[in-house]
Amino acid sequence: MSKIIEESLSKQLLKEIQHTWREEIIPRLSDYIKIPNKSPAFDPHWKSNGYMHKAMNLIVNWCTKQPIANMKISVLEEENRTPLLFIEIPGQIDQTVLLYGHLDKQPELRGWQADLGPWQPVLRDGKLYGRGSADDGYAVFAALTAIAGLQRHKIPHGRCVILIEAGEESGSPDLPFYLEKLQEPLDQPSFIVCLDSGCGNYDQLWSTTSLRGLISGVLRIEVLTKGIHSGLGSGAVPAAFRILELLLDRIEDRQTVIFY
Repeated sequence: MSKIIEESLSKQLLKEIQHTWREEIIPRLSDYIKIPNKSPAFDPHWKSNGYMHKAMNLIVNWCTKQPIANMKISVLEEENRTPLLFIEIPGQIDQTVLLYGHLDKQPELRGWQADLGPWQPVLRDGKLYGRGSADDGYAVFAALTAIAGLQRHKIPHGRCVILIEAGEESGSPDLPFYLEKLQEPLDQPSFIVCLDSGCGNYDQLWSTTSLRGLISGVLRIEVLTKGIHSGLGSGAVPAAFRILELLLDRIEDRQTVIFY
């Protein structure tokens, strides 16, 4: 494919996606914002309240109307677990791409301007305000719109699997369970796209090459076998906190904030 054709196709795809986003996705995201589907950690009665299922139904209804060949949509939900949306799309390239997102929201919190609110969608200067649209309601809309664009122009793509969970803001307690159940259809993806990051501006496409990590553990530091007078502490006997600082410095350089 020549460079001229590639540029022309890219412009056409961008134009089509912008139209779809403006005419179809923004209205659906606005409906999604209105649903207070707070993550289970912030809404103990999420199941009886029904907001999570309402948000899931809204997204699934949109997904079923997308012009994507041979797409399979399923919603998994086990007893006492949040629902999970799983979509499979066959491809023409021998590889599997996993696209991830979540539909649960952070709580409303405080600090909204007088004319804005967490469950009130407001479109201003090309930006949609409201809780959850960017974190992370847009994920499945972006994924399927991109795949539909490739298929519309007969551009080959790998097999795509889309996974949208409903407990990410609570630490994804149900995700390992579902990943175990989906081990076979996930099929060791060659590439994973996590549609849940940020950007520095709105002038270009941003990608995050690595996400922050989280280490949990219990550290016990012992410097004595019996108690001593407090006047000897941090003198002849090293302070436990001092040792803790030295150990942490092996992981993080506090001067440059570089992680090893």
